[in-house]
Amino acid sequence: MKDASARLGYLRETVRLLFPGTGSPRPYSVLPHRGLPRRLAPRRWWHPGGAVTVPVEDSIATYLGEVFDAPVETVLHVRPALRPNRKPVLEARSGGRLLAFVKVGDSPPARELVDREAAALRGLAEAPLQTVVVPAVLHHGEWRGLPVLALSPLPVRRGRVSPSLLYAAVAEIAATGGPTPAWHGDLSPWNMCPSADGRLLVWDWERYETGVPYGLDAVHHFFQRALRRMAPPEAARACVARAARELAPLGLSSAAARQTALRYLIVLADRHAADGHFPLGPPETWLNPAVDHEELLP
Repeated sequence: MKDASARLGYLRETVRLLFPGTGSPRPYSVLPHRGLPRRLAPRRWWHPGGAVTVPVEDSIATYLGEVFDAPVETVLHVRPALRPNRKPVLEARSGGRLLAFVKVGDSPPARELVDREAAALRGLAEAPLQTVVVPAVLHHGEWRGLPVLALSPLPVRRGRVSPSLLYAAVAEIAATGGPTPAWHGDLSPWNMCPSADGRLLVWDWERYETGVPYGLDAVHHFFQRALRRMAPPEAARACVARAARELAPLGLSSAAARQTALRYLIVLADRHAADGHFPLGPPETWLNPAVDHEELLP
């Protein structure tokens, strides 16, 4: 119930921001229900619960209609309220067809991330990618002083990502940095899926960065999976202990792999500190036990 209350509070703030008009109200529904708020969608007769009235005149939907030159309905994803990189994410639909996923920078950190993702995807559009499929930038503009990024929808489907496909993607992403490796920055299981033609669909490129140790994406993927079954201190220690095995397919030596894992954990702690958000707890509870007894980083 605490998560539901936080999400609903953030939803109310987001609706006031994206639908600020007073005319042309339209009924929307919180789905699947208010106790588990995940989406705010145009009301249909079969939706459970009561309707939420949303004014659509002069709203983000109106703006997107002008962008796509078509009447647009929006489905708003109800984001966790406490994430520092939270931002409104919408589906733009017209005639029953999904046109785009849309991100809106509603705060200074979110604005920076939206603009960074737009720049990253424009650069990646010029890269000769064979393994990784990225969204295309359909629109990057500004509405009411807020950056708006519309991305092409990827044909997402369920399926297990094989280790060989994952490592091929990690290597290809790193190669986009030219002489210095690049990483996606959040190559988590929930930000990818295999495509029907054997490639890897990857989204959420707002943390893309170059000039990082080779293999960081693979370490991040392992760590995020480990966090699903163990506490942060154990996951961090496993990250270091398993580094040689996890990074061997990328050609890293045991020593280099261990150094990469240590650097990754420090980078992650620095990211959380910069965000002012500590989802794993204070660094001294999960980072220090994993790195304190290791050799000093060069």
